Amino acid sequence: MADPVNDYALDLIWRKGRSYNGWLDKPVPETLIRAVYDLTKMGPTSANCSPARFVFVHSEDGKKRLAKHVSEGNQTKVLTAPWVCIIANDLMFQEKIPELFPHNPGAKDWFKDKDKRIETADRNGTLQGAYLMLAARALGLDCGPMSGFNQDGVDLEFFAEKDGTHHWRSNFICSIGHGDESTIFPRSPRLSFEDACQII
Repeated sequence: MADPVNDYALDLIWRKGRSYNGWLDKPVPETLIRAVYDLTKMGPTSANCSPARFVFVHSEDGKKRLAKHVSEGNQTKVLTAPWVCIIANDLMFQEKIPELFPHNPGAKDWFKDKDKRIETADRNGTLQGAYLMLAARALGLDCGPMSGFNQDGVDLEFFAEKDGTHHWRSNFICSIGHGDESTIFPRSPRLSFEDACQII
């Protein structure tokens, strides 16, 4: 049986982890972003389908392109963060299943139906986005997840092929860096076990 992690780790990832609105002027090297992904990819998904795709925006030009498509209240968060990740879903994720699920490569055929692919990608890609945030916190970084953006605009800006088609679909956006504690609000309440849970 594995031992639980210590209270420091629980505080870092859960109890004291917050959603940040502003960032310290402290660099985040690409090697650390790669380490975040290397943890993220280990999280479980259905049939190891791993539909999430991550676009890590670091350049000033990339941030300006992204900022055009986010709500006014999120523009500064995008422009000032060291990194901003577009968490997207690959709606043709099944093409990778023979590689990712080698003991049953025929599982690719489970996702012939487009609606089933979208449902599976939405569920598992969102899980992977959450894994990304937990991985970032575990490695000493802070996150600022956002959903206020024009999805079609982001998809056309970053994912459109030359013929205008695309099969990556943005899910949400997350700034990553070292958070400025002066930019966070007091922690909001959470539901109690009695309000949110049932034991049957």
